[in-house]
Amino acid sequence: MTFAHASPKSFFTAGVLLALAACLSACAVGLAATGEETPDVTVCQIGAERHKIEAQLGPPRTSSTDAGGNTTCTYEYKVGDDPSAGRAFYHAGMDVLTLGLWEVVGTPYEAVQGETYEMTVVYGPDGKAREITSRPVEKETTAKTE
Repeated sequence: MTFAHASPKSFFTAGVLLALAACLSACAVGLAATGEETPDVTVCQIGAERHKIEAQLGPPRTSSTDAGGNTTCTYEYKVGDDPSAGRAFYHAGMDVLTLGLWEVVGTPYEAVQGETYEMTVVYGPDGKAREITSRPVEKETTAKTE
């Protein structure tokens, strides 16, 4: 069958497949292109000022002040999920080659990129870091134990 002799039904089918591929292709590509920049945690040192730490980590998730004027702040940040044009182009190419089926693999892969950390900083009354601890945050699992 040549292009000139194609039926309207085959044009419709091709159009539906192309539209489906275009709709599905956004997830992995978007996740790869808009990842979260890894903060520069080298600024998080004893004696660092609170505003410098928060410039890297963002606002604290929790904050509390004790009777002595010390403030304990907990921050959450992600490492290893930097935006990547290369990964985005790779996913886009695979979407085209597989007519969107790559999303079944690509989206879950991109969704688990990076590792989340929690940093607890104790600031003195002067607003400078006195104590800093950091630890990886456990990933939640949906598996049930019996």
